[in-house]
Amino acid sequence: MTIAALTPRTGGWIWSRPLLAATLVLLAGWDPAAAAASPQTATTAVIAGSLIDGTGAEPQGRTVILIEGGRIQAVGPALDVPASARIIDLSEMTVLPGFIDLHSHLTYPAMTDAGFELAFVQQSAADFALLGARNAKLALMTGYTSARELGAFGFADVALRDAIDAGWVPGPRLQVAAYALSITGGHCDNNGFLPGLFGAEPGIEQGIANGPREVRAAVRYQVKYGADPIKICATGGVMSFGDSVGAQQFNAAELEAAVQSAHQLERRVAAHAHGLEGIKAAVRAGVDSIEHGTFIDDEAARMMAESGTVLVTTLLAGDAIQQLARAGRLPQELAAKARLVEGVKEGAIRRAAAAGVKIGLGTDNVFGLPSENGREFRFMTEAGLEPMQAIMGGTSIAAELMGWEDDVGTILPGRYADLVAVRGDPLQNIELLENVHFVMQGGNVIKQE
Repeated sequence: MTIAALTPRTGGWIWSRPLLAATLVLLAGWDPAAAAASPQTATTAVIAGSLIDGTGAEPQGRTVILIEGGRIQAVGPALDVPASARIIDLSEMTVLPGFIDLHSHLTYPAMTDAGFELAFVQQSAADFALLGARNAKLALMTGYTSARELGAFGFADVALRDAIDAGWVPGPRLQVAAYALSITGGHCDNNGFLPGLFGAEPGIEQGIANGPREVRAAVRYQVKYGADPIKICATGGVMSFGDSVGAQQFNAAELEAAVQSAHQLERRVAAHAHGLEGIKAAVRAGVDSIEHGTFIDDEAARMMAESGTVLVTTLLAGDAIQQLARAGRLPQELAAKARLVEGVKEGAIRRAAAAGVKIGLGTDNVFGLPSENGREFRFMTEAGLEPMQAIMGGTSIAAELMGWEDDVGTILPGRYADLVAVRGDPLQNIELLENVHFVMQGGNVIKQE
């Protein structure tokens, strides 16, 4: 599936518009010469000192990447470079594909702010969309050229995606889920408030569904109003009131209805799932990814490997939760759940990787600025993955899960020219990916230090 097929309203990303160039300068304070887009008809030659192409192949030495029309035309050590080509010399750097965050929340208020639980009754979808514009720019500058926004309020994520597509604001290429699906009182419902405070109880329009019939309707409603993937909350969560982190929420029939409806509409399904039984039920139902997967055991790992279900890591969020709990900055109920899951997810990732489960990178960063998102690579290696596995999780594996493998995630002919570069070898020091020195998206230089 191509990006254009997923965004028929825009026909893809066209980053050469004058409006975008002005927006980049205004919003980011960049050097106009560095941020200016090259003519899409011209050839750009990027000279990489070392290349990690995202496929898992061994790094290549000095490599030339020829770019035309925003896409990679050729990759090789000794290509003929047209005399008129723009040359970008990264010969002292390692070049990689642009990063992909499979679990972003760019339009969410930070859960480290005092009274974060009140944000959704004090702020509007307009606030969330503007917050998303700020965060999208920061994510892009951190090297994340694509992302999957898994759940938002008021369709703020749809507005953000479309604004990025139109060139109004800079940001990653986005797939968005609109409202996450939840049972009444589940992890993705608004819990902890007085009955009747919001008027009528939320329904399928806000993703709240009970029984297969309502679940199907909720899937179709989200798709009608712009959802790309569908997110379902199969179990309880840590940062939600009134539920157990490990308890299964949607039952088997509801999960099957969600997956069948989404797949029928050519949408993939991401399942928030911590608890073991909820994970297994979601895998049996045919979800495409398990988000978090905290209590995965050997049987669940085997099931995921056999079905091709991807595990999305979200270790950055887990680390933030533990820090907040230790600092006494969480309500007592949430702190207790944080203690319950401390250190468990890392073992689940090791177990899944050993079973052959594909591991994708997702930050679930609702605790800080997206400028911290590069830390997810380091957390993945600390959980037992090899650096190349972590890099693939944030590039080619992520692109495949999104259905965008023909467009992003690898440095191969035909792909969008989404590139990042760092000084040094990230296979020897994965922390280098926390501070990228160069970002290109669609052939346009976004950041160059």
